[in-house]
Amino acid sequence: MAVQLGIQIDANQATVDDWLRLPGLSIHQARSLVEISHSGVKFYCIEDIAAALAIPVQRLKPIKPLLNFVYYDEESLDCPAPLVNPNLATVEHLAKIPFIDISLAQAVVQNRLSAGPYRNLVDFQQRLALSPDAIAQLMYYLKF
Repeated sequence: MAVQLGIQIDANQATVDDWLRLPGLSIHQARSLVEISHSGVKFYCIEDIAAALAIPVQRLKPIKPLLNFVYYDEESLDCPAPLVNPNLATVEHLAKIPFIDISLAQAVVQNRLSAGPYRNLVDFQQRLALSPDAIAQLMYYLKF
């Protein structure tokens, strides 16, 4: 069924509209789930959704493949890691970023001083000859 509908929702971040995309849920049920979620309740499984709606879990089994139960650390949502601009950062500051060791931090600064500021992530990757995997990790920590 999930493949046929082509949708999945995060039960802990879903909006009323998200819930209404699922077959068999009423507007009242969708609003209730959003209110409960916004009050701080976390849904960990389909049984939690059934309990919140006071309906038998068997009634929700058809939509189970459409639901993701993602768990969030509230502190990391409130205080995301600050992004670092490699055009301004020192070697020491760059070395504090996960996936950047001291030799890469030195290369970032040396390249910046010799070839000018990095234009964007692609320029950064090309000039430092970084692998796609490395950029996939670093892109969450850099801003240009």
